[in-house]
Amino acid sequence: MAKELTDADFEAEVLKSDIPVLVDFWAPWCGPCKSMSPIVDELSTEYEGKVKVTKVNVDENTETPGKYSVMSIPTFIIFKDGEPVATFVGAKSKEDMKKELDAVL
Repeated sequence: MAKELTDADFEAEVLKSDIPVLVDFWAPWCGPCKSMSPIVDELSTEYEGKVKVTKVNVDENTETPGKYSVMSIPTFIIFKDGEPVATFVGAKSKEDMKKELDAVL
């Protein structure tokens, strides 16, 4: 299950993580976000210990999406060593998501 993050714990959970982190910027009213949710949770299980999979609700947390120029959702950003190394927007297949994650491992 993907871990829910807030603006307050983003730095500790993502920027200071010793493994890559996938951040799913989403909102409850977003249809494509809902369709991606099961895939994100599956990736969380499959990449356990290798990639931390997290979610940020953009309605409840506005500071972090603004900092990373999240303009539409879902937006996925992969962070490695505290830096964003890959960004992709919109619904993706699980295979495409895995390719993005494997590229940073």
